[in-house]
Amino acid sequence: MAHAQEIQLQIRGVPDEESVHEDGRDGSKAATRRSTTRGSFRWWMTVAVDMLMVLCGTTVATLLGRLYYNSGGNSKWMATLTQSGGSPLLVVPLLMTPAPSAEERRPAASKLWPIYAGIGVLIGFDNLMYSYALQYLPVSTFSLVAATQLAFNAITSRLINAQRFTALIANSVMVLTFSAALLGVGSSSDGTSSSGSAPRGKYTVGFALVLAASAAFALIMSLFEATFEKVIRARTLRWVLSMQMYTNLVASAVSVAGLLASGDWRTIPAEMAAFKDGRARYVLTLAGTAVAWQAAAVGVVRLIARVSSLFANVTATLALPLVPVLAVALFGDRMTGIKVVAMLMAVWGFLSYVYQHYVDGRRAGRTHCRVCAARAGSDEVLPA
Repeated sequence: MAHAQEIQLQIRGVPDEESVHEDGRDGSKAATRRSTTRGSFRWWMTVAVDMLMVLCGTTVATLLGRLYYNSGGNSKWMATLTQSGGSPLLVVPLLMTPAPSAEERRPAASKLWPIYAGIGVLIGFDNLMYSYALQYLPVSTFSLVAATQLAFNAITSRLINAQRFTALIANSVMVLTFSAALLGVGSSSDGTSSSGSAPRGKYTVGFALVLAASAAFALIMSLFEATFEKVIRARTLRWVLSMQMYTNLVASAVSVAGLLASGDWRTIPAEMAAFKDGRARYVLTLAGTAVAWQAAAVGVVRLIARVSSLFANVTATLALPLVPVLAVALFGDRMTGIKVVAMLMAVWGFLSYVYQHYVDGRRAGRTHCRVCAARAGSDEVLPA
């Protein structure tokens, strides 16, 4: 009987998606039946949509951010605000999601709001550190150090989320990190590494900022995963949107406070007037950047809820080599062999991670079939 109970608990751990609600004991059986089995075709389709949101959102947001600076934008606080300022738009899809059922477990607000506030403040300062680090460092050095976020996430995932590591996952993390690092080193050869406007003596500060920002980003993603697992204990779209919106509203408040306190808001009218092609393009560029960042962020949080924070970070890292390739067509950058190799390495590392999840899904499916067969041949009723 003890063995049968253990098997049943393992089956209940397989469903991952639309929602595993818990009632304080074993969980809702109805929710378990509605959930999508990890590794199934439907599960992979939903994960593919999330990955597409991350890749497209990150790429578009990065390219629009570069367009902002190329066209005359210069406010670091404004650039920071666009990374979280689009969060009020999430109210629309949030209102369109199904209302929670009466039996759905709802965490106490006294637990959730401190989490929203703490993670939101971390996001706000993380965005700020990235913005200022890019001002103080050459692009090549910035990209090289920023690639460490995946390695940091591997550590935080192990310590906070008990992430299981296999040879394929380790290979994926290493190859993707080297891909981003190669891209950073290679950028010095195509004229994108110069930072003549950076203040003298700020190199060490910039290096420390981007390193701290990478570690903070990894910590934020692991905290998201821990919140879903231990506090919310549900994976619905409604909770994903709520988590994303409230934390980013706090991050936006941090950015607005910094914009006002620094006095940068006084330079916005002049910056808008001097922007290439006028005020309308200035507004559209910032609005498009904010929307793209929110699309990417929602995809990241959904991947964290469905799979893991490390998988979400692997997907986000895959976007790094895509940006320079698209910049060749959009901004006239020069295509180099290093960019091609970095992109191929990123694809290889990403496919290694995806294949590991495919193997895990197949193994879970075989275990499920064996247990079902054992239950069908047994007259004993397992406890609920």
